[in-house]
Amino acid sequence: MNYVVFDIETRNIFEDVGSNNAADLDISVISVYEKDTDTVKSFLQEDFAEMWPIFERADALVGYNSNHFDIPLLNKYYPGDLNHIKSIDLMVAIKESKFGKRPKLDNVANATLGKNKIAHGLEAVAWWKQGEIDKIKKYCEEDVMITKQIFEYILKNKSVKVPDKITNKVSEYEIDTTGWLDKEGPAMTKSLF
Repeated sequence: MNYVVFDIETRNIFEDVGSNNAADLDISVISVYEKDTDTVKSFLQEDFAEMWPIFERADALVGYNSNHFDIPLLNKYYPGDLNHIKSIDLMVAIKESKFGKRPKLDNVANATLGKNKIAHGLEAVAWWKQGEIDKIKKYCEEDVMITKQIFEYILKNKSVKVPDKITNKVSEYEIDTTGWLDKEGPAMTKSLF
């Protein structure tokens, strides 16, 4: 199964656009890992035509808070509807476990993998304004690889480690991965790119 792990950084924040709708933001960088090619690539908005075939080859899109944030924002730019591709949102999977909350990626990465993110989204917005695109790409690619490693950990162990927000005590929670690696129907119709 060819899955794509992806993450988006934005040029602005909700306060800048006066909305809490992800689709009202503007993308600075998207980083994408494709399992079949075992590569990570980053794309600026002007490069999206090169990126769409990667998404269209995917049997599943893997992200963190991707159903609520990344996919709606990305659909603003895509000539079709990415909701037609199977989505595995790790934040949703963790919330649906006995943990019952929406933990930050950094907290899950630290508890599960013993590593932290190298920056935060607000820093990426500042870097965009300063023209430091390479910093954004490095940060976004690192988040993609952390998300990929958490995804693989969950597939292997059927669980994930998450710290309690108040006590910081780390507990392991079972994650239902039923159907995660199942292909769903024929490949999607390709765009004109």
